[in-house]
Formats: sequence, structure tokens, C-alpha cells
Amino acid sequence: MPSTVLFSSPTHRNVLLPEFGEGAAVQANQHLIIDSGEGMVLDPGGHKVYAKVLNETFAQLGGGKLKHLFLSHQDPDIVAAVNGWLMTTDVTAWCSALWTRFIPHFGVDKLVVDRLKGLPDAGGTLELGSIKLQVIPAHFLHSPGNFQVYDPVSKILYSGDLGASLGQSYLEVPDFDAHLQYMEGFHRRYMSGNAAMRAWAKRARTLDIELIAPQHGAHFRGKAMVNRFIDWCDTLECGVDLAATWYGQP
Repeated sequence: MPSTVLFSSPTHRNVLLPEFGEGAAVQANQHLIIDSGEGMVLDPGGHKVYAKVLNETFAQLGGGKLKHLFLSHQDPDIVAAVNGWLMTTDVTAWCSALWTRFIPHFGVDKLVVDRLKGLPDAGGTLELGSIKLQVIPAHFLHSPGNFQVYDPVSKILYSGDLGASLGQSYLEVPDFDAHLQYMEGFHRRYMSGNAAMRAWAKRARTLDIELIAPQHGAHFRGKAMVNRFIDWCDTLECGVDLAATWYGQP
């Protein structure tokens, strides 16, 4: 599968990189944002896809500079190959400050560990080319230290595991109700609870979103589809709301 351009202008591009994963590993999306010749890779993945994602990234940059590596949380499908990126490029990697002492367990070399930077709980902004990307808190969805990225140029929200789907054959959700079968079970089990979902939905409604791009599965395009997803999250019972289900009967 070739790269998929989600947005393009003379100075700005948002690219969904090819599906390089295979075998027993969970499917995962890698995204690239390029502005004015500078790039950021989001959730770059594990060792099996590292070389291919790295090569495709520089092919897309076309001589531009890779500036940032964004790690939405600490899971291996996101950070396992981070040492390779830090050792072979001069990129700066960003994650929640909660994980800067844990991610080095994936083998981050002492020579490059100073380029693994922690983000405060409130998030903030990252400069890329001529723009500022917004780092949006999404804590407990599902990780206790979890962030998303909002691109104000393309109006894409990179939502990490929130919105993830597994098993569908399409890249873009055509029918929200029909798509629920591919994401409902994951969200009920992996997201921490409705309190976090409601807090996220309130924040998401303050953003002008045209597309939500999760780290697994298909993306949601258009205001109507985006709003359907936000509304669904707002009322979903999940995680600790269903604690009795997970613990069973004595």
C-alpha cells in the first residue's frame, strides 16, 4: 500500500505512511506532518517496521529536516524503536513526562537519552516549520500519560489509541454505525472510564477538526463524522465503569 496524503498545500503535507506491519503484531499507523521543509513522525512503531518507516519518512521529506518524534504514550507499538531514531538522526523525541524514566528500558542509549523530552500534563505546542502544533491532553485514554496532536493547518487531530479500530478493510470510515463493530470492544476494554471520555470530548469540541486520525485502523473525515465520534465518546461506558464485568463472580 502506498502512502496516503491526508492533506496537501504548497508548504504543508499530512501523510499516512504505508502499512509496514505484518504477522502477529497489532496493526498500527505511522503519520508524518511536514511544514516548510520540517517533519514530525507520530508514533513511529517498533523494531520490525523501523527501517521501512525511516526510509519512507526521508523519501517524503525529500531533503527536508526531521525535527520531532512524537510519542503519544509508552506502549511498545509506539516507542519500541525509539533508540534507532535517536541514534541515526538528530531528532528530538517527545512524550509525557511520566514516561521519560520508563522508555529508556526499550534500550535508549545514554548518548542520546537527553533528546527524549518530557511534556507537562497540560500539553503545550511544538514548533514545526512556520506553524505551532498543539499538544492536547488525553490522559487515561488509555494511558495515564497520554497526548494527542492537533494540526491547525490541516485541521487534523491525531488521536492515538482513541478512535482505534481493528479488523476493518478500509482506511476511511464510510458509515459510523457500521464501523462500531470494529472499535467498540477495544474502547470498552482499553479506555479508563467515562469521566476521562467526557473531559476529552469537552476539549475536542473547542477545536476545529476536519479529520480524526487514530493510531490503529481507519480515520474519521468530515465534520459530521468527527462529531458523531465525539458524541459517542461522551456517553460511552468503559474501563472502570464496567469493573464488575472484568472481575467476574467469586
